[in-house]
Amino acid sequence: MANFKMVLADPRDGKTYKLELADEKADALLGKNIGDEFETDNLGITGYKAKITGGTDKSGFVMRADLPGPSKRKILSASGKGFTPKIDGQRRRKFIRGSEISQDTSQINAKLVVFGSESVAKLLGLEPEETEGEEAPATEE
Repeated sequence: MANFKMVLADPRDGKTYKLELADEKADALLGKNIGDEFETDNLGITGYKAKITGGTDKSGFVMRADLPGPSKRKILSASGKGFTPKIDGQRRRKFIRGSEISQDTSQINAKLVVFGSESVAKLLGLEPEETEGEEAPATEE
């Protein structure tokens, strides 16, 4: 059974939500690649679709979309994810994780691309539910 942390970004309101995925919720994402879209119904967010934008493995190595498969490789990099050159023309051999989600993945980054009718915070239970006809208590000064 896989366990992941997911950072889900909502571009409409600029907020991110941290989710803990275990068992069936996490197993549904195994084998997906960076750039794949998936239904968020199994996460408890109905009516939405999300796109995988990246992630890291258990050792902290970043996932890169242009490397196929789930394995970790040492590549020569001049720029991009996982390496920022300090000098013009600098290249370095770095360990990078492939784009496929596997058991070794610890964090998945995703953003919402199709939106539902209710807010994400309300669906996750982070926003208090308002009932009609109920008023805020009056304060005396």
